[in-house]
Order: sequence, then structure tokens, then C-alpha cells
Amino acid sequence: MLGERIKQARIAAGLSLRGLAEASDNYVSAQVIQKYEQGVTNPGSDVLIKLAKALGVKVEYFFRPTAVQVSLNCPVYRKRASVSKKYLESIHARVKDKVEKYLEIEALFPEDRFEKIIISDLKHRKIQKAGDVEKLADDLRKTWSLGDDPIENITDIIEDRGAMVIPLEASDEFDGLSCWANDSIPVIVVKKGLSGDRQRSDLAHELGHLIMKVSSDLNEEKAAKHFSAAFLAPAEAVYRELGRKRNNLDLSELVLLKKKYGMSMQQWIYRAKDLGIISESRATEWFKIFRIKKWYRNEPVNIVPEEPQRYKLLVIQAVTEGIISHVRAAEFLEVPYDKFRKEVIAGLEETHS
Repeated sequence: MLGERIKQARIAAGLSLRGLAEASDNYVSAQVIQKYEQGVTNPGSDVLIKLAKALGVKVEYFFRPTAVQVSLNCPVYRKRASVSKKYLESIHARVKDKVEKYLEIEALFPEDRFEKIIISDLKHRKIQKAGDVEKLADDLRKTWSLGDDPIENITDIIEDRGAMVIPLEASDEFDGLSCWANDSIPVIVVKKGLSGDRQRSDLAHELGHLIMKVSSDLNEEKAAKHFSAAFLAPAEAVYRELGRKRNNLDLSELVLLKKKYGMSMQQWIYRAKDLGIISESRATEWFKIFRIKKWYRNEPVNIVPEEPQRYKLLVIQAVTEGIISHVRAAEFLEVPYDKFRKEVIAGLEETHS
């Protein structure tokens, strides 16, 4: 167990055995660290302190209860071809650590505290043609009683249906990840620092990966991209906003629709093309304009990014109910204790004063 923890933290930090030895000022050799990881021998407290510092974790990390150990099944990474296997292993380990902490805080509450996971009922929906994607997006909105109006906060919607939404610091080469923890818990990882419209698109995209089983003769990434747009802007809503046939679109209406639906202007152009509202050649002209103006990744009009709230809410509730200490809560939230006191405890004290 201890050895597995050391290995997981090392991989999450993106370090080789030799790299960890060097990061610990060669307090122990790479060969000895390997023996720790294999369980051949156990490190002393002085070594653990050195390793924890080198890995950027607290010593307590190495002794996390086995009850919250998880496996991440069928992960789907969205990445560029240049991303190394080592970096993906680091992402995997970091996500695994965050899921374990999530489950650890959930385990502090009674089992009936949480509703049944709804997303798991939708796994493996067969997608054999584009129309299946549209139908799945519509069916999901109906199942979740969302109608066809704009979704105000997609993060809240997904979290309320039982998924763990995890923001992660990552390089530009990594876009997102979706997987099932222990075959039953849906996990969506989004990169920190994205614009709000791109973040919302990525959340819907990863949701598509979670629930679709795409036929081998279709491109799964294209199907997930299609699902994202269809879920954020259902066909009937798009027809209502744009009409069924247009010669062209105007930038001002794209701006207004971006604000209303929290969906990028480029995604609106794709949506209008896919639904046959504008021609493919017209869409191509628009994308040329976006490239010329360098709006491809940073469009005009800022949409505020969403913040996952469920995990933080559970930590605060655990503090309020006296289940965990303030110090432990700060560790769960990965913030310095002084910051936790200033931003959270002060608010709790004001509430109870």
C-alpha cells in the first residue's frame, strides 16, 4: 500500500525513479525508491518527509485508507499527438488521486445522503449514424427535464446527476478526459483556464464520450463534438433562433447567441451547417474569417467559466457538522490553512454569529 502510494505520487509528478531521487537531493537512490514501490522494504519517517517534499504532497498522502482506492476504467483522452505517454500517465495518476479524495469525503456521510447516479443508466447508447446523436441529445434533455432552452450552468446539471467534474491544470496539448471510476462512477476532467464557452463545450463533449458507444465505422471524436453542440443547442431551438434556411449569418447575431447559450460562435456556425441552415461553403467562409482575425481559440465576447461546487460543498458541510477539522478541510480543498480561514471559516463564523 505504502509503495503504491509513493509510485502514484511519483507518476503524478511526472518523475522517473532517478528524477525523484534527484528531487530529494539524492537522500535515497533510485534503486532504493524502486524497492519502496515494490514493497520490498519500507522507508523511515525521515525518508518519507524528504519524498513528500520532493513530490509536493503531505506525508499523510502515503497513508490514505485503502477504502477509497479506485481504478479508472475506459479513459478517453482528448489530446494532441505530441503528448507523451509519460505525461498521460501523470494526468491519469493526478485524476486518480482527486477521485480518491472525492470518495473519501463522500464516505464521511451516510450512504443514503446521495441520490442514485443517473448517468450510469445511460451507458453504452449505440450510435450508428448522425441522427442517433441528435436523438440521444434530445432524449437526454427530456430525461433530465431540461426542455430545449439554454442551459444556465452545465456543470451543476452534470454534478447533480452524479458525475464528478474535476478541473485540472494541464498543458495546451491536453484538452480533456472522461472515464468511469470503479466501473460505476462517471468522471469528467476539464482543463483549467479555458474560456467559459469552450469549457461548456468540453463538458458536453466528455459527457457524450461517457454515454455513447460509437460504431467502429464512425469517428468517435466527431460524434462527441456533434453531441456537444446538439446538447447545448437542440435542433428545434436552433431553428427557432435562426430559421430553417439562411443565405448567411451576421456576426452580431452570433455574438448574441453566444451570450444566450454560452456556446461559441464557431460552434454555432458548425451547428447551422450540420442542420442545413447554411451551406458548407458559407460555413467555410466564416471559418476563414475567424482564422484571419485570429479568433480560432480566443473569440470576442467573454463567457465566464463555471466552477464545480459539489466537492467544496461537501467539505464545508463536513466542517459545519463537526465531522472533520478545519485543518483537514483545508487539506481536502488543497488550499493553505490561512487562506481557508480567511475565505471559508470567516463565512461560517458570520453565519453562526
